[in-house]
Amino acid sequence: MTDAPPFTPLPDNAAYVGAVQLAVDANAAYYGAGESPLDDDAYDRLFRGIQAYEAEHPDEVLPDSPTGKVAGGAVVGDVPHTVPMLSLDNVFSAEQLARWIAGLERRLGRPVQAYSVEPKLDGLAISARYHGGKLVQLVTRGDGTAGEDVSHGIGTIVGLPLELAEPVTVEIRGEVLMTSEQFDAACAKRQAHDGTTFANPRSASAGTLRAKDRPYTCELTFFGYSALPLPPDDASELAIRLRELPHSEIMELVAALGVATTAATPVAGIVVSTVEQIQERVEELKAARAELPFGIDGIVIKADSAADQVEAGFGTRVPRWAIAYKLPATEKITKLLDVEWGVGRTGIIAPRAVLEPVELDGSRVTYATLHNPADIARRGLKLGDSVMVYKAGDVIPRVEAPVVHLRTGDESEIPIPEVCPNCGSEIDRSQERWRCVKGRGCRAVASVLYAAGRDQLDIETLAESRIVQMLEAGLIVDFADLFTLTREQILDLDRMGETSTDKLLAAIEQAKTRPLSRVFCALGVRGTGRSMSRRMARHFATMDAILAADSEGIQAVEGMGPEKATLMLAELVELLPLIDKLRAAGVNMTEPGVTPPAPGAAAGVTAGAATGAEAGAGAAGGGDGDGDGDAEVPGAEGAPIPAVELPLTGKTVVVTGSMTGKLADLTRNEMNELIEQAGGKSSSSVSAKTSLLVAGEKAGSKRTKAESLGVEVITPDEFATVVAAFL
Repeated sequence: MTDAPPFTPLPDNAAYVGAVQLAVDANAAYYGAGESPLDDDAYDRLFRGIQAYEAEHPDEVLPDSPTGKVAGGAVVGDVPHTVPMLSLDNVFSAEQLARWIAGLERRLGRPVQAYSVEPKLDGLAISARYHGGKLVQLVTRGDGTAGEDVSHGIGTIVGLPLELAEPVTVEIRGEVLMTSEQFDAACAKRQAHDGTTFANPRSASAGTLRAKDRPYTCELTFFGYSALPLPPDDASELAIRLRELPHSEIMELVAALGVATTAATPVAGIVVSTVEQIQERVEELKAARAELPFGIDGIVIKADSAADQVEAGFGTRVPRWAIAYKLPATEKITKLLDVEWGVGRTGIIAPRAVLEPVELDGSRVTYATLHNPADIARRGLKLGDSVMVYKAGDVIPRVEAPVVHLRTGDESEIPIPEVCPNCGSEIDRSQERWRCVKGRGCRAVASVLYAAGRDQLDIETLAESRIVQMLEAGLIVDFADLFTLTREQILDLDRMGETSTDKLLAAIEQAKTRPLSRVFCALGVRGTGRSMSRRMARHFATMDAILAADSEGIQAVEGMGPEKATLMLAELVELLPLIDKLRAAGVNMTEPGVTPPAPGAAAGVTAGAATGAEAGAGAAGGGDGDGDGDAEVPGAEGAPIPAVELPLTGKTVVVTGSMTGKLADLTRNEMNELIEQAGGKSSSSVSAKTSLLVAGEKAGSKRTKAESLGVEVITPDEFATVVAAFL
């Protein structure tokens, strides 16, 4: 991140005057109906451009300029604030943050006692006033001095209780926003009524909070970030505590009253004492950002001590003891130029948005996902639309929605394909995700290449060009045919000598021995990836048991709902010829170390597991499905064999950071397989249910959260010792 944030240069007074008017209009639109012509990043750049011009031309500053006003000059309300509701100044880099901290400590004449570090929530600031523990009024920030009464929203905001845990009189300030789930529901309601969707959760929250006449109600979420005495000169015990407690303890008090705070989220506020610790937490929150169910656009750093805050004081529009470390934008408005239609390895037809290039979260975005034709229809997208595009971290960019109020009338309908874009065959439109009627046959190269991949059958040396040769020569039509190839057939291919042929044949032979979890994954069942394939294999133990299961039996697998189970059953019927070819070729159809349900048992009964040594010897183990290892299953001769508890039985394990030592060469998928072979459950996120965190090099926010929750944290070497029998 550069030290100087980018801004929109203003070359002369005319440009400056126009920029101020644009900023004023954008604020009025956003704080009115929630429909600004600018995205958040574009407004920030404009605002900084105005600041830069005013710094060079102080005699030309306009009275309407947003730079000297709270919230840039938001719509003024008629409800006075008990205490001014100010904005925060921004920094954009570690260097700027260090300078701000140094400036604060110079102002105090001593080091700051401690800093509170919290997420900057991407929503709308409001004040919630409680009298005798009952919520009586909601007020927006407005211009910082007075705000708009939005008490009609009482009862529609999750996290803002109608009654506190104690009958106190207090003002809670915080942020109103929409979670991803709430935003999707709001868009569906809006489209059902007027055919349009909200541009993004932030504008949806702003518009919804003020809406009084809508024929539908949209749910919002609140997170508190401060509490004040009500009235300001209140002399009650609570008021005295609110004036004297550190910010971090005030937030504990707010949570104890029953108001939601970020303490229960992956980005909880923490207290630190050094610049290095602040920057470390900033990096952790940046890393967690993409996985959050709500938006954050920065990190707020505050002097935690009430005494430090009082001594530092306030400026005209910002407190001097707090700063917002802004993160790169994850959302921007750009143009939808075209829609391209591709076909995946299973024959799924997927649209892709072609965009006017835009910089998002540090990368240049030209394409974004559109999911399927139904998604296009739901969002009401048109070619030429201004669209809101989202991207964070490694998340694939996606088109959120059209910015309907920016339409010019020149937009046009998106052409929908009548036949398969790849082969010209008919399209199966029975599901939301359309599919070529030829299925996997439409993209045979991609299907075979996927099956041969490292996390599936792991057939080394089988490159895409070789697969194309085999398909064109008629040697294969699917990946099962690889197992019946002869040495002579392969030698006849271009640029295949004896050594390379023997290596490929050896790799194919080795692929026959892969566990069922990998074979099942290689089938490429729609909606079923590596994790679900492992769960299926550990649950059923054999391909025969999977094929014999009904919908209820499939749903007994964790993560399998009725819709997924129905789709899987239909897929398995389609894949039966391929499975039969694999079986005939001698490909393994069992999961080592797992015992299938006894004959006549319900298909949904979870299989038990044997130790790695027993699995290798072909011995049977068993369990009753809950992982406690106290069940017995029939042995080869019908006698019961006690189940053996595995080292990770009943434990949920999360892996983070770079692995070292004996685990250094394992992919994350192979680590997950290792966890499950040892009886555990692999997970990608830390929660109160996590039993163990394996923290490698550069472990970040997950380690911090695990430690805060009291989760056991071990090194890769320590974990290697625990699962030594499975390495």
